[in-house]
Amino acid sequence: MTASRAHETVLSFAYPSERRARLVADALAPEVGEIDDARSAATVSRDGDAVRVRVAADDLVALRAGINSWSRLVEVAERVGTR
Repeated sequence: MTASRAHETVLSFAYPSERRARLVADALAPEVGEIDDARSAATVSRDGDAVRVRVAADDLVALRAGINSWSRLVEVAERVGTR
């Protein structure tokens, strides 16, 4: 992800265990780079029992779209991981 994006946010999701956080992060990993576009990009990282999604964008509309997309992806990863 380029450092020159004008706007960014970090979404942080805490889980009851490191194992659960790892499952969610691993489910998200294939999407990194796949849903990026010319105006936004994201990275996923895990630190113990927390997963962090950093979304950076050129403008606020693209940032909002990225936040919405990644929030939905996290929600799906959480649901799938419990089945």
